[in-house]
Amino acid sequence: MLACPLENVFQHCRREALYRSQTLWHGPARTIVRVLAIGAAAGADLTAAQTPGASRLLALAPADILVICLYFALVLGIGLYLKRRVRASEDFFFAGKGIGAWVAGMSFVAANLGTLELLGWSASAYQYGMLAAHWYWIGAVPAMLFLGIVMIPFYYVSKAHSVPGYLKLRYGEEARLLSALSFAAMTVLMSGINMFSMAVVMKVILGWNVNFSILVSTATVGVYVALGGLLSAIVNEVVQFVLIWAGTISIPILGLIETGGWHGMLARIAQRAPSQDYTHMWRNMGAAADNPMGVHWTGIVFGLGLIGAFGYWTTDFLVVQRVMAARDLRSAKIATTIGAAFKMLLPAIVILPGLLGLAVLPMKLTGETEALATGGHSYNEVMPLMMARYLGPGFLGIGVTALIAGFMSGMAGNISAFATVWTYDIYRPVFNRAAGDAKCLSIGRWCTVIGLVASIGAAYLVMQFASIMDYVQALFGFFIIPLFGTVIIGMLWKRATPAGGFWGLLCGTVSSILLFLLVKFHPAALAILAFSSHAKPMAENLYRFIWSWLVCVVVTFLISLVTKPKPDSELQGLVYGLSLLPSEEAVRFYRRPIFGAAIVAAVFICLTVIFW
Repeated sequence: MLACPLENVFQHCRREALYRSQTLWHGPARTIVRVLAIGAAAGADLTAAQTPGASRLLALAPADILVICLYFALVLGIGLYLKRRVRASEDFFFAGKGIGAWVAGMSFVAANLGTLELLGWSASAYQYGMLAAHWYWIGAVPAMLFLGIVMIPFYYVSKAHSVPGYLKLRYGEEARLLSALSFAAMTVLMSGINMFSMAVVMKVILGWNVNFSILVSTATVGVYVALGGLLSAIVNEVVQFVLIWAGTISIPILGLIETGGWHGMLARIAQRAPSQDYTHMWRNMGAAADNPMGVHWTGIVFGLGLIGAFGYWTTDFLVVQRVMAARDLRSAKIATTIGAAFKMLLPAIVILPGLLGLAVLPMKLTGETEALATGGHSYNEVMPLMMARYLGPGFLGIGVTALIAGFMSGMAGNISAFATVWTYDIYRPVFNRAAGDAKCLSIGRWCTVIGLVASIGAAYLVMQFASIMDYVQALFGFFIIPLFGTVIIGMLWKRATPAGGFWGLLCGTVSSILLFLLVKFHPAALAILAFSSHAKPMAENLYRFIWSWLVCVVVTFLISLVTKPKPDSELQGLVYGLSLLPSEEAVRFYRRPIFGAAIVAAVFICLTVIFW
């Protein structure tokens, strides 16, 4: 992928002076607008905006361009409108704690539905078949319900503003700072994934230059998050959630019509790939050699369902922050149930296009590195290829807008979470303990700029992985899985000590990174780590989850046994059995959060049986 020549940017930098007189935005938002102006000027020439010699699949019609422009105008308008509601740091970081259950629930799942999801899991479905759907069902639903029923009450009782904030109360400042630094690093790296995803979309569909295609969208996200904070991010995530469905739902519909329905699609896949079972979720999990992922059922059940999913959905502040913005505890609980219900439906627009790609795409896709070397298409380009196949003028604009919306959703979620954790868990406790509300608000807005700039560099790391989701799961193994071990043992075992929590978290993180590097430089070690010579990168991630989590828990346990615990008086509201959880208001049984959770759980079981 070729870059826009830097001289084109420098040639137009003088135009930046024209924007110095603008007074509409100030501080970080104004800085981002200046960057946007420079990029827009640099790309004004069409030849500078497109990659020379790039092969684009379709050109946008005027109606498509109009749809995209209206979307950009909408999200910027939302940021401007909500700016006047941000008067204090709590408004910026926690949306004023006034979000309703439905909005919080949709934002809860939309924060996890970015371009990363659309491109990454359609790529994984092409690469691994129906096994990719595990990340939406057993890899999400039980953990999301557990968050609402069990974990959220603890976060509310402890008055923690973030997961690192809980660790500070439970273990001490050292554990909080370690988790905050690791989480800040992860959000920047995840933002880089969204940037790379956007570049893939524009390269494949439009033939645009990589740098130019991400610049405008990145600056737009920075502006509306810097202006409206979490509230702006949440409102835009709900809008983006609707747009993603509107822009992608026609792909599975038209694809199933072409293949002759569900059974016709399965028959085509079986004919084109007779050596592997791409069309089942559980019946091919008895041995690693029987499925494309090279994973045994223990990896899915324990590595993904028990450790990976619970670690992500209960301790990743990016998603927890959305639920904690709800107006009260009952709304927060209901929001997790709403999010779980929507999550079960997403394979229709994320996994199904990848399966249809196995059935109808004429070429054999490869990993990103091989695709760059040969000029072919990679796994990560399945969704754009399917859009090019099924969406015509007008509809293509909606589809491209859906992917742009997904990019912005993922970026906004990571940047707003980064700003919150950096301000409250790194800046204030380490650099300025006396920072007041106004100072925290200012730092949070500047963190938006810093996070965006750092994310650009992280985007290039993604190119080292065959599939986007292999990269994502590796990051979760580094930062989220050990964190989950530290949090859950601290909530359930009052004997866990500050020293045990810190060293357990550190050893779990280091062990995950070392195992990753071991396999990277000695691929033969994968067979030992994942208990099979047939294991693929995703299987490696799942078993690395198990090993790093066990290291974290064992180290926490052993060190806690030989160090002094906190007295019970300091653990009120932080440990199960020592906490008086708030009671819910008296409502009929069908309006209680547990009732909705039971219905979602029943549907989840039915789906598992149907697609066994």
